[in-house]
Amino acid sequence: MEILGIDIGGSGIKGAMVNMETGEMVTERFRIPTPKSRKPNEMAEVVAKIVKHFDYKGPVGCGFPTVIKKGICKSQGNLHKKWKGTDVEALFKKATGLDVTVTNDADAAGYATMNYGIGQQEKGLVVMITIGTGLGSGAFLDGRLIPNFELGQIPYKKHIKIEAWAAASIKEKEGLSYKKWGKRFNKFLELVELIVAPDLIILGGGTSKDWKEFKDYITIDTRVVPAGLQNHAGIIGAAAACQARKNIFS
Repeated sequence: MEILGIDIGGSGIKGAMVNMETGEMVTERFRIPTPKSRKPNEMAEVVAKIVKHFDYKGPVGCGFPTVIKKGICKSQGNLHKKWKGTDVEALFKKATGLDVTVTNDADAAGYATMNYGIGQQEKGLVVMITIGTGLGSGAFLDGRLIPNFELGQIPYKKHIKIEAWAAASIKEKEGLSYKKWGKRFNKFLELVELIVAPDLIILGGGTSKDWKEFKDYITIDTRVVPAGLQNHAGIIGAAAACQARKNIFS
């Protein structure tokens, strides 16, 4: 079975067909820049364009960059304020004419890693951290998702949320070395370790590919490993979350 997975981000919206047995993308990734407005209707139009590009008629999985509960956006995150309270699944269904499953993007990346990547067979509490514009997080207990673990929203010193101090986007914005940024990121992981005491932390997102550059500055006791799937995890995981929803309700 193949499902269209779409990864919605602040800078780009990307999609590809995913083989659900192997977890591999079976088409080239198709990307459209996120509309500058980041408003619901404009972004829904982009999702519809991606569906049309693949001439696809089946269920769609979408990873979304903020808290999603029963299909509804609970926080605007890095998007437009109009997203808060929007029924994202209903909006995308109207735009595409298809059944759409919407999942928090870090949860989606976690689905990919736990089903097809380094998280397979891992037991206990596994936390997935996606390092990018913000710090996304997904949690799995014995392989089962605990949704909306938004650890990047932890307040830290003068910052409303720690991702405003330790995300990869801040590294670029402030021109930080891997050493300086790595120490900030380690402080974030120290808080994660203190609050939820995970058995394993898996790092995803684009910056995870640079693990060798900052791993020496990660000093927490919890085992930390890079995901390996990197930027494809969002697409693969969105499709996997869609399949999980179909299995639950079939």
